[in-house]
Amino acid sequence: MNSSMFQTAELGQSVSKKAFKEREQILRESLLDLQTQLRAEGSFPVLIDFGGVRGGGKGTTTNLLNKWMDASYIETHAYGNPTGEELQRPYWWKFWRDLPPRGTIGIYLSGRYSRPLLDYVYGNSDLDTYLQRLGRIRAFEQALADDGALILKFWMHVRAEAQKERLEALQNDPLNSWRVSEIDWTHYQMYDRFLEAAEVAVSQTNTGEAPWEIVEGADYHYRSLRVGEVLQEALTRHLKRSDIRRRYLEELSQEIRDADKAADGSHGSVRTKTILDALDLSLKLKKKPYRHKLKELQARLNALHMRAASRDMSVLLVFEGPDAAGKSGAIRRVTEALDARWYKVHPFSAPTDEENARHYLWRFWRCIPRKGRVTVFDRSWYGRVLVERIEGFANDVEWRRSYAEINNFEELLVEHGIVLLKFWIHISKEEQLARFRSREETPHKRWKLTDEDWRNRARWEDYAEAAHKMIQATDKQVAPWILIEGNDKNFARVRVLESLCEALERATTK
Repeated sequence: MNSSMFQTAELGQSVSKKAFKEREQILRESLLDLQTQLRAEGSFPVLIDFGGVRGGGKGTTTNLLNKWMDASYIETHAYGNPTGEELQRPYWWKFWRDLPPRGTIGIYLSGRYSRPLLDYVYGNSDLDTYLQRLGRIRAFEQALADDGALILKFWMHVRAEAQKERLEALQNDPLNSWRVSEIDWTHYQMYDRFLEAAEVAVSQTNTGEAPWEIVEGADYHYRSLRVGEVLQEALTRHLKRSDIRRRYLEELSQEIRDADKAADGSHGSVRTKTILDALDLSLKLKKKPYRHKLKELQARLNALHMRAASRDMSVLLVFEGPDAAGKSGAIRRVTEALDARWYKVHPFSAPTDEENARHYLWRFWRCIPRKGRVTVFDRSWYGRVLVERIEGFANDVEWRRSYAEINNFEELLVEHGIVLLKFWIHISKEEQLARFRSREETPHKRWKLTDEDWRNRARWEDYAEAAHKMIQATDKQVAPWILIEGNDKNFARVRVLESLCEALERATTK
C-alpha cells in the first residue's frame, strides 16, 4: 500500500452482483427523479468530470450514467488531441463552448485537467507552471459554481498491479486487444509520476464548490454504485440549496435597492466626480486634416493587420460607451481598412434564451477569433457591470464578483497572444441629446433610436458611476482601457485608429 492520498482507494472494496442489482434499481429510479426535477427547475447545470488512471472505469461509468438517466439531457464530451478549430483559439475556448445549459448534465472525459497533468508528467512544464494552470482551473470552476453550477469530479483509481493485470487481460483478448495501445503501456511505466501529478492536482483543486471524490475503480459494481450514490446525494442537496440561494439573493437584492434609495435621498443630488469627467470633450479635428489622417491611418492599419495575420496573431476590439457615442461609426472606419474575409463584427444586445441558459461569459467565448482574424465586439461582457447592474438583471452579488471573472477572462485571451483593445468612447449628456434629436429628424437613422435609449439617458449619472467603477476595477496593464473623447466624431475616429495601429506595431515588433 502506498502512502499517498490514493491509499483510501486501494482497500479492495467490492459489491456482489446480487447486491448491485438490488441497489442499482433503487439508485436508477432516484437519479431519474432528480434529473426530472433538475430539468423542471432549470436553475443550474451539472458538470461531472472523470479523471484517473487507465483501467479505472471512466468510460464504462460514463456509459452507465447515460443508461441510468435520460441521455437526451446529458452531453458527453471526450477530448483527445486538439482539433484544428481548437488550435485556432485559446485553450479554454473548448471548455466554455461545451458548457451544458441549465437543467442538463455535462460529462467530461480527459477534460480540463488532462493537458496540464500530461505536460507536467512528461516534463513539458515545471511545477510553478503546473500550479499556475491549476489556478486557472480553480478560477473557471469558481465562476461556474458562483453562477449556481453543481460540479463533481471523480478520480477513478486502481493500484499499479491491478492496472497491469487489466492491460494484459485486454491485450490477450482477441476481441479487446485493440483497446490497448503503446501509450497505455508507456503511462503504466510512468505510474508513480502520474500519481505524484494527480496528488498535486487533487490537493490544489479540491474545493467546497468543486470537490474531488477518489473512487476505488477495480470492482465494476462498487465503483458504479459509488459514483451514482455520490451524484444522487450531491444533486439532492444542490436542488435544495439552489432554492434557498435564489430566495436569499432576491431578499438581499431588495435590501440593497432599498438601502440605495435611502442613501440617494439623504445625499440629495450631489454626485462624486468620475474619471469620465476628466476627459476634455472640447477636442476637435477639422474635416480636411481628418480626411488626410483617415486615409493615412487606414493604409497603415491594413499593412499592420496583414503583418499580424502572417504571424497568426488575432485582434479583439471591444467598444463601449453611452448610446449615440459613435461606436458604430468608429467601427466602420476600422473595418473599411480590412478585407471583409478577415474580420467579423458582433453587436451584442439582450441575451437570447440559449445564452441566458448558461454563464454570461459563454456567449462571448463562442465569438473569440481564429488565428490571424479581427473580431469587433459592439458592446461586450461589460454589460454585466453596466446595463445588467443598473437595470437589475444581475443582482448585487453577481455583478460585484464579475470584475474578477472579467479580469481572468481577459488575461486568458492575452496569454494566448490575442491583441485585446478596449475602447470607451465618451460624450457629454448635452451632445447625446443633440444626437438623439438628429436621429429623430433623419428618416434613415430613426431606427437607431429606441425607448431603451431614452430610459438609459434618464439614468445618466448611474451609468457614469458604474462606468467609473468598471474602469477602476478592470483597467489592468494586460488589458488597459482606452478612453476616447467622442463629442467630435472626427477626433474620436482618428484616436481609435491611432491607438489600434500603435498596439499592432508593438505586438508585431516584439
